[in-house]
Amino acid sequence: MNGSFSNISIQEVKDYWNSRPCNIRHSPAEVGTEEYFNQVEARKYTVEPHIPLFAEFDKWRGKSVLEIGCGIGTDTMNFARAGADVTAVDLSSESVALARRRAEILGLSDRINFFEADAENLSDIIPEKKYDLVYSFGAIHHSPHPERIIEQIKKNFVSGGSTIKIMVYYRYAWKVFSIVLKEKGRFWKLDELIAKSSEAQTGCPVTYSYTRNTVKDLLGSGVAIEDVFVDHIFSYKIPSYVKYDYEKEFYFKYMPKSVFRALEKKLGWHLCVTAKVTNK
Repeated sequence: MNGSFSNISIQEVKDYWNSRPCNIRHSPAEVGTEEYFNQVEARKYTVEPHIPLFAEFDKWRGKSVLEIGCGIGTDTMNFARAGADVTAVDLSSESVALARRRAEILGLSDRINFFEADAENLSDIIPEKKYDLVYSFGAIHHSPHPERIIEQIKKNFVSGGSTIKIMVYYRYAWKVFSIVLKEKGRFWKLDELIAKSSEAQTGCPVTYSYTRNTVKDLLGSGVAIEDVFVDHIFSYKIPSYVKYDYEKEFYFKYMPKSVFRALEKKLGWHLCVTAKVTNK
């Protein structure tokens, strides 16, 4: 694994995400209303349409799902809507509160158990149970010791045949190249620079990035990798996007869709991995 943020405290990470839960500004509607949550979902899947394809929500009907890093619950709701029994975990108390409110409004509370927990010490909070799917989209790489989360998953929450699906950030992404250019080529500080600019709110205290090989190292033994792909280049002008206007950067605006999709599959920011547990 590149770099190290092991000196960062989990409290620093928690404070960062409590100050601005992920995707909280995806709607101009009143936060916590049904209109707000519907707009958040529509915006998220418009910009990141590969998420439902990766999660395969309908596949988990009648199955048990553990989601690590649920945020304000967009994917959580869709697992529950599809008929899964969901345990949703997040470090941020603010995020969990909003996700719980969302489940209540959408009538899905009976299918979801929420926990506020540090995933590096997950078994301290959540009773041991073997899940059909452990899912984490964009969360593990923000923890000071991601390998401890994987250890927790493999030791306490999966059995032979369970599926693990994780998204972590890709080391060779278009976004990383953009960060290096913006920072005048200071590649020797790359890990620090990626963390600083990885999220909508600058200054994220921890952000690891991975290659196809290092993410396999992260998952370690006892799992068989079934699929690995990269996707997602954010193509919109930030000043327009924050006003809910989807105006693309000029270098993407006139690019043929097929060319842009090929670029996303080569230099996407999201490294998505599906693995099957083999040794239990």
